[in-house]
Amino acid sequence: MRQPWPAPQARGPVDAVVTLPGSKSLTNRYLVLAALAADVSRLRRPLRSRDTLLMAEGLRRLGGRVLEAPGEPGHGPDWIVEPGLVTGSCTVDCGLAGTVMRFLPPLAALARGPVTFRGDPVAGRRPMGPGIGALRALGVAVDDAGRGRVPFTVLGTGSVSGGLVRIDASSSSQFVSGLLLSAARFDNGLEVVHEGPPVPSRPHIQMTTEVLRDAGVVVDDDEPNRWRVEPSEVFGLDVLVEPDLSNAAAFLAAAMVTGGTVYVPGWPAHTTQAGDAIRDIFDTMGGSVSLAREGITVTGPTTVHGLDIDLSHAGELAPVVAAVAAVADGPSWLRGIGHLRGHETDRLAALGTEIEARGGRVEVLADGLHIRPRPLRGGVFHTYADHRMAMAGAILGLVVPGMRVEDVGTTGKTLPDFVTRWQAMVGALTPEAPAGSRAGSR
Repeated sequence: MRQPWPAPQARGPVDAVVTLPGSKSLTNRYLVLAALAADVSRLRRPLRSRDTLLMAEGLRRLGGRVLEAPGEPGHGPDWIVEPGLVTGSCTVDCGLAGTVMRFLPPLAALARGPVTFRGDPVAGRRPMGPGIGALRALGVAVDDAGRGRVPFTVLGTGSVSGGLVRIDASSSSQFVSGLLLSAARFDNGLEVVHEGPPVPSRPHIQMTTEVLRDAGVVVDDDEPNRWRVEPSEVFGLDVLVEPDLSNAAAFLAAAMVTGGTVYVPGWPAHTTQAGDAIRDIFDTMGGSVSLAREGITVTGPTTVHGLDIDLSHAGELAPVVAAVAAVADGPSWLRGIGHLRGHETDRLAALGTEIEARGGRVEVLADGLHIRPRPLRGGVFHTYADHRMAMAGAILGLVVPGMRVEDVGTTGKTLPDFVTRWQAMVGALTPEAPAGSRAGSR
């Protein structure tokens, strides 16, 4: 959408069922491992978004085959991945996807020939230095003209010796995950040691190690800040991709800010997704949260409460939590998220600027945000090409008249039909579908 999107305002408590596609984080990890496997893999209910399509195309450029096959009714086609990574002398488009620019370079080192990584005009803001430095320490030649950012070229030789590598992954856990995903195909496996401030979003590394184990890879992660992967064959996968819980958080937030009820089916009882933390967060903020075998239900409170929370393990939830906190009954502190400055945009500065522009008060701290709620007014909510910022603006639009979200299409990064799903959820409250009917997007 070229013009700012008029975010729909809720006419009462939202009451909806919202079914969401698969996790981006899991889909892209499964794609990388499937491309490295010794036999064919099948990904059921994968997410098809800009980030995952870029990953699939990157693997095709490197010689893999990612094909479509009929899937379950209502869930779109499955992905069939046939291995065969031998190709170099190609260019990979990363877009703004951190998983593509950080997961594929170690894999590209296993190809023969140069592989150039490029991205969107603002992709160069995302740090790549630790990942590039780790590859060089492993003997892989990388030409980045001293930038430590995209664009850069990995000069693959067809093999990587592996061994011990030390890295400061305090700016992103994806640097560790990217190395681990390809490590079983290194001649001597890999031992990754983190040295530096705490690694953010640690659940994502746990996700990576569990996905590796699903593919038969031996991983030792018993020692803090040290991960070992044995050289081994990678088995093909046949997996059902969990719903994306971080995307779901925005829809559950609709229940929080409107005092309504949102049900998301298929929420896993056990998961490594960082988005699962939203259950405890919304409970702390006064919501009623119920997880059953069939899914999760969140009912919002009469008044949202502020909170003081460390989000270092679930920083991707910060924009959603900040939006809810901006309409709470008291101040909130979101801590441990200094690393969000290196995401699609500087999310701390962006959230502070946009909430303040709408009448709120936000202090940007060294590692987080101090949000002091005040009455908000409508206007353009800028997104800075960041899908999570667009979702934050949509949440505020539910309760702030006249909110318009700039470049809402950026949500296609992880949820291509966000607008359709959001409008269906808000439109669930109609004379034909009164509150309590659970009519909504499915």
